[in-house]
Amino acid sequence: HIIVNNAGFTWDGVIHKMTDKQWDTMLSVHQSGPFKLIRAAAPYFRVKDGEPRNIINISSTSGIHGNAGQANYAVAKAGMVGLTKTIAKEWGPAFGVRANTIAFGFIETRLTQAKEKGASIEIDGKKVELGIPGNASRNKSGVSPYADIPLQRPGAPSEAASAVLAVASPLFSYVSGQTIMVTGGRNM
Repeated sequence: HIIVNNAGFTWDGVIHKMTDKQWDTMLSVHQSGPFKLIRAAAPYFRVKDGEPRNIINISSTSGIHGNAGQANYAVAKAGMVGLTKTIAKEWGPAFGVRANTIAFGFIETRLTQAKEKGASIEIDGKKVELGIPGNASRNKSGVSPYADIPLQRPGAPSEAASAVLAVASPLFSYVSGQTIMVTGGRNM
């Protein structure tokens, strides 16, 4: 009764140096995968049995605002917003399916840790480093990297999970087709 499309990673590069493989991989992971999962679940979601059904697509503030060095990731995550709205419009009226997007800001995960910590994945035999280059607790000028987050800190994974739980819960039963920003106030 609930789908959460949460798989993903980044494979950053500036536009003029981004390879087709980087571009295609991000769209495949962040758009095609969720679409195919939702399409496969259609027989279980497009039913009139009075049971609540809910699809939550995970996006990012990069998909809302763009981000230098992440054209592939930003486009893929922006597409999740469009997919969510389409599901809400197609499956909401006849079947009562709710669909929402959660766009996360800075959440402390291996995606946002320092690249120097060495987290990576392998794609076609090639090592792709995860994380943000030089992600230190303070930049060279001594300013906190969280200065533009009103809560002055990154989010914890448990806070991200709590947002998903809240959107999936009956407390959000009249919310559909929306993008919920979970950012500590950043970009408001």
